[in-house]
Amino acid sequence: MKTIHFIILIIVSLAITSCEKMIEVNIPNDQIDKETVFKDVQTANAALAALYADAMKSSPIAGGDLETYLSAYTDELDNFTTVSSDSRDLFLNQQIDTNSIVYNVWATAYKHIYSANSIMEGVTASTGISASDKRYLSGEALFVRSIMLFYLSQLYGDIPYPESTDYMINNTINKTNFAQVLSNLEKDLLKVSSLLENDYRNSERIYPNRLAARLLLAKVYMAKQDWNKTENILKEIAQSGLYQIEPDITKVFQKTGKHIIWQLKPNNNLSLPQAGIYYFNNSAPSSYALTNALINSFSNDDLRKQKWIAPVVFNGVTYYRAEKYKNRGGNNLTEYSIIFRLEEVFLLLAEALTQQDKIVEALPYVNATRQRAQLNLLTSSITKSALLDEILIENKREFFTEVGHRFIDLKRMGKLNNLQTTKPNWKDIHKLWPIPQKEILLNDNLKPQNPGY
Repeated sequence: MKTIHFIILIIVSLAITSCEKMIEVNIPNDQIDKETVFKDVQTANAALAALYADAMKSSPIAGGDLETYLSAYTDELDNFTTVSSDSRDLFLNQQIDTNSIVYNVWATAYKHIYSANSIMEGVTASTGISASDKRYLSGEALFVRSIMLFYLSQLYGDIPYPESTDYMINNTINKTNFAQVLSNLEKDLLKVSSLLENDYRNSERIYPNRLAARLLLAKVYMAKQDWNKTENILKEIAQSGLYQIEPDITKVFQKTGKHIIWQLKPNNNLSLPQAGIYYFNNSAPSSYALTNALINSFSNDDLRKQKWIAPVVFNGVTYYRAEKYKNRGGNNLTEYSIIFRLEEVFLLLAEALTQQDKIVEALPYVNATRQRAQLNLLTSSITKSALLDEILIENKREFFTEVGHRFIDLKRMGKLNNLQTTKPNWKDIHKLWPIPQKEILLNDNLKPQNPGY
């Protein structure tokens, strides 16, 4: 146990140091004997577990964190706070490069990237870990690094792409342009695909498997508009036999679903932040409520509106809160934070097929979520343009307040500027966030700042 605590302490302390100066680490590699730290699979697993726990607590994929800010940044959540704050600035699309949220998303993501790199280096250097164990340890760490870099690139565009813990390199690292980031992610995720197995290490699917990495790779290909490669990967996932759509709308956010591809487990059976952050009752909202634009995208017959959204009437005004996760009592035995689920595979596949004019083939995938919601099914008479619009709206109804989906979907489809109809301050520059001022002051190679900031 002392060894396990030691490895967690080293990983976390180094990561915190990296957070303070972009990805700079003030402790040279030769001061850490990674062969000693990663002496066996037990200590390596402890380091990996610490990485997942920290990602659950604070990262771009942490429940209730970035997804809340991006939902308010787009058109899913209204912010009802009455005092000036960095979160309200994001809601109003008035963020600047000193915004603390803009900085914290960057810094925490690079903290996890550094930790993942440290694990990969330690596992590689270890003489006490078997080759088979090294495969999943390295594969999962590289997957975590990849998902952090994917979100960073979506938010900031050109970003540093650190592939080691070498402090001499990381002190002055240059930005990698967005197109090259996608190519690097493609390479890395192909490697992850070769290291991980389809079978899960845990029946609760709290560790990513090979198909989780394939889904992230498909999202990279979607960003590159490589529809054919996307189609092939998503069909592989959909036809794997490991997953099936959850037919009961009330069970979609329970941890046992066969539709879940990857989820994060909260510590000590605590309630998820998503269950509490959107909650209000018998009052007007004091922080967030769902927008009228989102509510109006549902028909009254849509089961998602009935089961995932709760109306709250106060002083004659009806507000709406998100009700996807429901355990708020602190003793949570049924809900984990879902990152990837099969419904995303289906809607991405429908989009990739439609982009290739395969309308008839795309329809069953977009109709799967509509059928579960008890909506009328789309038919083959629909045009390509209309079907793409329907897929975007279906994504909005299916994934509201989940892991930044709306922002990424609008960006991928080139429709972020559509937000100008509901967001008065939205400008073209808001397709990207500014690089945090703190980081540019520490590393001149992060210039130029993103346009407009």
